[in-house]
Amino acid sequence: MTLPRDVILDGDCVALMNALPERSVDLVFADPPYNLQLGGELLRPNNSRVDGVDEDWDRFSTFGDYDAFTRAWLKAAHRVLKDDGTLWVIGSYHNIFRVGAVLQDLGFWILNDIVWRKTNPMPNFRGTRFTNAHETLIWCAKSADARYTFNYEAMKTLNDDLQMRSDWLLPLCTGSERLKSDGRKTHPTQKPEPLLYRVLMASTKPGDTVLDPFFGTGTTGAVAKKLGRHYIGLERDHAYIAAARQRIAGVKAITDSAVLATPSKRSEPRIPFGTVVERGLLNPGELLYGGPRYHWNAKVRADGTLIAADHRGSIHKVGALVQGAPACNGWTFWHFQNGEEFLPIDVLRQKIRAELH
Repeated sequence: MTLPRDVILDGDCVALMNALPERSVDLVFADPPYNLQLGGELLRPNNSRVDGVDEDWDRFSTFGDYDAFTRAWLKAAHRVLKDDGTLWVIGSYHNIFRVGAVLQDLGFWILNDIVWRKTNPMPNFRGTRFTNAHETLIWCAKSADARYTFNYEAMKTLNDDLQMRSDWLLPLCTGSERLKSDGRKTHPTQKPEPLLYRVLMASTKPGDTVLDPFFGTGTTGAVAKKLGRHYIGLERDHAYIAAARQRIAGVKAITDSAVLATPSKRSEPRIPFGTVVERGLLNPGELLYGGPRYHWNAKVRADGTLIAADHRGSIHKVGALVQGAPACNGWTFWHFQNGEEFLPIDVLRQKIRAELH
């Protein structure tokens, strides 16, 4: 069977996954039934009913039934996932711990748990518990030795150049993004697009195929299309399928590959400092400046090393020695004078890299 892409398949998710080619998808994102244990209707203080989850697809007779269902779909997902692919699953306190146990039983290797902290959670109207203000995502590889995708630089860039943490502060799906039918929510647990944006940016590459076995109204498909990824949605509710198809049809895909990927620094070509000198971007005898108020200076040598007082060596070694530090990134420490301003010599390295692409 050829892998279908950019489609919504109608039917039972386990049967549909088992019919797909083995090891064929790059990522699985799953938002399974939570098996909510609410114990009756939930009313607001004004006695209006909270529009929660009361559909049949979220009802299981026992925890044993839910565990069997979880094992079945996770086993099918493990089969269809590439060896170096990853799986994300989201849940609440009602189900995520049971899902996590089954994940480990089946051989998945947990990489992170992510706490999605909601900026606008629903209050606890009864006043009998803490407000449920978060959900948990588990991110895992297919095995402990899998060479999975993690776009570290992209996540850091999204987070104002700070390493992204495992707690994500994002709002619930509201406003124009929330799909409605006859004034009611089309789907009770529609996930916000920014959540899926982070998931796909973190763990897929442009052109990858993302499988969502509980597709609902198509948030995964909408974000995948926008970001130049392919999607496969599995869903059995015809109203959800119709809403998802209409929604995804209105998404404009980004076709410029140059704006979709953040290259890993490890994959960029290595540029020795000597190359900067060879190309005449800096000349032998030219001074470099480093430290607060450019307190230290060093002279560029013809062989691509520096000399500063009694110190000679690479840009990194001399940078560390003048500071009395154990290590130094010479590319960012040393600056050259360009008119009235001082620029890090890394600017020159990046110029050479751009020419090589």
